[in-house]
Amino acid sequence: MQAVIIGATGGIGAALTQALASQADVEIVHALSRSGGAPEHAKILPQKIDILEEDSIGAAAKHVAEHGKPDLVIVASGILSSGEILQPEKTYRQQTLPAFEQVFAVNTFGPGLVAKHFLPIMPPQGRAVFAALSARVGSISDNRLGGWHAYRASKTALNMLIRNYAIEQSRRNPDFIAVSLHPGTVDTPLSSPYQGNVPAKQLFSPQQSAEALLNVIDALDPQASGKAFDWAGKEIPA
Repeated sequence: MQAVIIGATGGIGAALTQALASQADVEIVHALSRSGGAPEHAKILPQKIDILEEDSIGAAAKHVAEHGKPDLVIVASGILSSGEILQPEKTYRQQTLPAFEQVFAVNTFGPGLVAKHFLPIMPPQGRAVFAALSARVGSISDNRLGGWHAYRASKTALNMLIRNYAIEQSRRNPDFIAVSLHPGTVDTPLSSPYQGNVPAKQLFSPQQSAEALLNVIDALDPQASGKAFDWAGKEIPA
């Protein structure tokens, strides 16, 4: 099996990269990130990618395709806040166009362009999985707190894209699976400012989250395609 991790130097992305490289059935892990860095391992092939630059995405996909068709592609990149410049909104009064543009660019548009270039190089038959890290807060029916407008909306839109890809890919390969995955609250820079009210047992290390997500992926079948699941394998409502 060949796997691709996009956002491979982030907390969860790095853990996914290392976990996959340790699996006996994995031949190559393409570790893609803006820096092009990756842990030294015989199975890990680092490559630069910028998901906000389509030419960069296309070049990365071409490089991956030279090694064969990837059976697993995981988009592990994402943004919630950035210092004082970008913070989750507590009210609609705090909404700004630059925040919407930045959050949607990373959380929705980037993964969409990744799909554009990577879905065509995945296997046309047999099991293959395209997954993107989403969030439970992207669920419309489960939203009881409000707020975090740009982030919530960007993840909801990402989930819709995944549903679209599932429908389209099923016509090409009935065994194809496209899913959104909620990794839980993970101890990474993305969530660190918002961990205050998270019970210790519900705060995962990147390694714990990566292991759980890979277990979920392993258990998926084509009937799951187009849906969102949390780290425990429970479906998240739309």
